[in-house]
This record gives sequence, structure tokens and C-alpha cells, in this order.
Amino acid sequence: MPWVDDYKKKLVTAEEAVAKINSHNRVYISGNAATPYVLMKALASRKDELEGVELVHVLLLGEDPLAKPEMEGHFRHNSLFVGPADRKAINEGRADYIPIFLHQIPNLFYSGQMLLDVAVLHLSPPDEHGFMSYGVEVLASKAAAETAKIVIAQVNEKMPRVLGDSFIHVSRVHKIIEVSEDLPQLEKKPFSEVERKIGHFIAELIEDGSTLQLGIGGIPDAVLSALKGRQDLGIHTEMVSDGVMEAIEDGIITGAKKTFHPYKVILTFILGSNKLYKFANNNPTFEAHPVDYVNHPFNVSQNETMVAINSAVEVDITGQVCSDSIGTYIYSGFGGQVDFIRGAAHSKKGLPIIALPSTAKKGEISRIVPFLKRGAGVVTTRGDVKYVVTEYGVAYLHGKNLKERTEALINIAHPNFKDDLIKEAKDRHLI
Repeated sequence: MPWVDDYKKKLVTAEEAVAKINSHNRVYISGNAATPYVLMKALASRKDELEGVELVHVLLLGEDPLAKPEMEGHFRHNSLFVGPADRKAINEGRADYIPIFLHQIPNLFYSGQMLLDVAVLHLSPPDEHGFMSYGVEVLASKAAAETAKIVIAQVNEKMPRVLGDSFIHVSRVHKIIEVSEDLPQLEKKPFSEVERKIGHFIAELIEDGSTLQLGIGGIPDAVLSALKGRQDLGIHTEMVSDGVMEAIEDGIITGAKKTFHPYKVILTFILGSNKLYKFANNNPTFEAHPVDYVNHPFNVSQNETMVAINSAVEVDITGQVCSDSIGTYIYSGFGGQVDFIRGAAHSKKGLPIIALPSTAKKGEISRIVPFLKRGAGVVTTRGDVKYVVTEYGVAYLHGKNLKERTEALINIAHPNFKDDLIKEAKDRHLI
């Protein structure tokens, strides 16, 4: 059957599409800017017909009707990366969190450890050959589509056609709904003076021709701002935001010196403005790949002078990094932090960097701490950490003993907290 006829045959309403989901099914939902709101709302409307449906996903954006208290017993999130949509439910015990390195997620599906009944995806319209792009999020969606018994697609005319290993054919999909809605946008905010200082310190470490991994927020934007005038930088990153687009337009990022996929921006999802989504559409500079390829530490390490910049909630004075929780309160997830820190550590001249402001709560508490909070999880071990950067400078920890690490970290702590940190370190015979 020609793919056009097949496509038309599979077109249904949102309500008809989610009718394929049954009680006790395990359902994967694409996330980030590819969160399929129309299908999620349609599924929520079936609450009283369903029980025990497990929802597997990474970060979901926007309001999630399936995480509301009244959904308990009907739907339960099993989150691979926690965000505002499901954070409350998880910390109230109405949902679950799986701590996992991001690059290992697809193998949960491929190995059969986590068998999927249904994959709910948000895709671009098909091209002339019947291939739909995963658009702004490949991540684990490709693995979910290739292993789920049923694939339901929300096809959005405003979803960009992002190139790379990022396509699924109409023949692989069981039910299709068509929508025309703007994707969620990430508002770009001006970076603070603290973030500017951190960005300056990081930029001083970066050579021309380096390959960068950047995340969300003020610190990555401050780093890119401080790199103006640099030449032939490259990108191999989990996420691309507006700052990367602007650096490409400014000629700072060319990828000409990359040793792995030269001239290409390698990514697994895109999150930013409508301008960025339009820029990514059919742009050969961008290559989207599944996260088990992009984030695999071995692949990351193939980029010489790989610079990985990641954030943290807090760092203790021996170098242990907590980044997914505030004490026992689950806040986010492992994400790609360890994937890229380890990949950069194995890169020739690589720079694995943890960057954070020295304080939180408007200066009331230090983020360089004697002990991680009770119940806090160590995401990046002290054996993995090389550089820690605050607005007060750079601490280099690799190959340093506990005394040297403690002194280096106290040196970049906020002055208001140094005396307390020194006293604690002396009491523990660390200095």
C-alpha cells in the first residue's frame, strides 16, 4: 500500500488513538518540547475506565493532567528524569523516579528489562518518502518506537524536520492524530552577574577548536557570551538551546576542528524559542541521534578537547556532587551529567566541569558544604570530578588528596561561609 494511503487509513481522533491503551499497560511518552499534550489530555479523560497504567518518560514540559492527585490509582508516573510536571507527585509518593544515566535508557527497552506496550510520540509531518522526524526530541523515543507493541503518533505541522538518525516511517505507526500547535518554548533570561563571573572563569579554560556540551540556563549562556571572538568551536551535546544557534550565527561555532562528526552539531533534543525550532528545520548542520549514541561516554570522548559543563545543587568539601535532589526531595534526575563528565575526562585535553553559584536562597546558604544534605544523592562521585567553578574561581581536584581538595573548594566558597567550612574541615582533620 502506498504510504499516503496507509497514513490516511491510520488517521483518527485523539480519543480513538488512546483507546488502544488498556489498564496495566506500560506507556512511553515523549518529552521535553515534544511532550504530546493533546494525546495526554485525551488519555486523562479516560481516567475512570483505566487503572494501573504506568507512564514512562523523561522530562515532561507544561501542565501534566495525568499527574494530578485524582489520577492516583489510574495512572502512575515512572519518571526517568523529574520535572515540574511530576515533581510534586513523586515527592508525595504518587509517582516513582528511576535514577539512571541518560545514555542507558534506550537499553531498558531494547534489552526487554522494561517492556513497552505503547509508545506515544510527537512527530513532524511525513516527507515525500513517508518518513516522519522525531523532531525536537530523539532521546529515547526511537528506542520506544522500535520496541513498543503499539505506536501512537501526534503529528504536528509545526514540528521541525530535524535531520540525523531521527526518523520513523508511517508503516511503523498504528494510529495517527494531526494537530497544529506551537511547541513549548524556553524563555531565555539575562544571566546574572554571578553567572557572568562563572562564565568568564570557564571561558578562560577553553581553547579555540574545543567541542562543547552545554545545558540550560544562565551559566551556559554566560560561557557562550564570554567566548565571543573564539574560533572553530564545536558542539556535541545532549541539548541545544538558543545560545548555540546564536553562536553559530556569530561564527563562533563552526565544528571545523571537531574530531567526531566535524562540522555537525550533534544533539539528542532541542529546547528553546520558535526561532530556534525554525532554524533547526531541515538544517544539515544539526544531527539528532538517540541518547545512547550522543551521550555514550566513549562517543563523547572521541571529541578531542571535549568541554563538558554541568551544574549541581551542592558540592561537599571532598568533591561529591549532588545534582538530582535537595536532601531527600527529588528535584530532577541524573540526566547526562555523568555521561559527559566521564566522556570529557577520557577525551584528549578534555575538561569535565561542574559549575555552580557559591550560594543559594539569595546568599543565605552555601552550596559548597561540609556534608551533603541528609538523604541527598551523589550523582557525580569525587573520583569523577576534575574542575569545580564558582564565581570565586576554579578548583582543580583531579589527583588531589582530601586535604588538597578541601582547601581548593573552600577557596572558591562564598567568603561568608569560609570560616564555618574551615572549622568543619579542621574538626574532621581534613586540613
